[in-house]
Amino acid sequence: MQGVLAEVTRGGRVESFHIGRAVVTDGRGEVVWSCGDVVSPVFPRSTVKALLALPLVESGAAARLGLTDAELALACASHGGEPLHAETASNMLERVGRDVDCLECGTHWPTYTEAAYDLAARHARPSALHNNCSGKHAGLICLACDQGIDPQGYVQPFHPVQRQVTEALEILTGAPHTADYRGVDGCSMPTYAIPLKALARGFARFGSGEGLSGGQNDAARQLREAVAAKPFMVAGSGRFDTRLMNHFGTRVFCKMGAEGMMVASVPQLGLGIAIKTDDGANRAAEVALAALLQRFGHAIWSDSDRILLEELAQQPLRNWNGIDVGAVRAAKELT
Repeated sequence: MQGVLAEVTRGGRVESFHIGRAVVTDGRGEVVWSCGDVVSPVFPRSTVKALLALPLVESGAAARLGLTDAELALACASHGGEPLHAETASNMLERVGRDVDCLECGTHWPTYTEAAYDLAARHARPSALHNNCSGKHAGLICLACDQGIDPQGYVQPFHPVQRQVTEALEILTGAPHTADYRGVDGCSMPTYAIPLKALARGFARFGSGEGLSGGQNDAARQLREAVAAKPFMVAGSGRFDTRLMNHFGTRVFCKMGAEGMMVASVPQLGLGIAIKTDDGANRAAEVALAALLQRFGHAIWSDSDRILLEELAQQPLRNWNGIDVGAVRAAKELT
């Protein structure tokens, strides 16, 4: 039985609602709170990009290549394809003597509307650099080239860099990442279905370092610090992830994934949060995460923290004339 994660209101009435599941765990995987089925496997999609970036840092490749905070943050990103995102991905490739033709993520128009309009106005076409996953892919290419491995085919499950990043996923989540759990993500990378509570455990450990080796813990800390320093790179203008981490810095790490996936780490509390909406609605995952952060971090948040979380947990709905007509708000069960 799933639970209500979010309600959509209009005229003071609930017009519709989003069903799903959510869980909060510690680094041992002990469930602190849950809603719905958190055991059946789900595809984490882009929520795990920071975990995939761990070998890039732990191996020393990031240091040897001189990757900046912006570049490390982009390796963890689902960005909007704004000019700085595309430029940074290109810079990462240049560090190892590669270019856009090395990317195997595919091409789509920037998801940030203004960036897409700008390309169209200049009669330009998007490239793979504008793909929301180009930073993750550039990071894998950097890892391969630093290790003297041919990056061609790096999206395939048995490529050496894929084996490295899949091992990192298994270590942090404690869940098997074998062929029978494997699907293909939108960017052609493998994605592995795991229990939602295992995903939350992975991000509890990513934030607290519990159960990680010294090298893994240092790598996770460096990635969290890079994302906190350059939150724009992780998502972009007006995006939930960027807004939240721009405010909280290293105190909260969060990452949205496709089909209503959302995760967060709260290092000070040693907790990880994972959310999945059954209808794939990202708007519901956003308000649910804000509500859970408000609930479980209430004792450590400042007044300004609480104000932002209250705002993010109830997002206004506006019609085409800009008139407020309702809201998407977290369900009472979460608050």
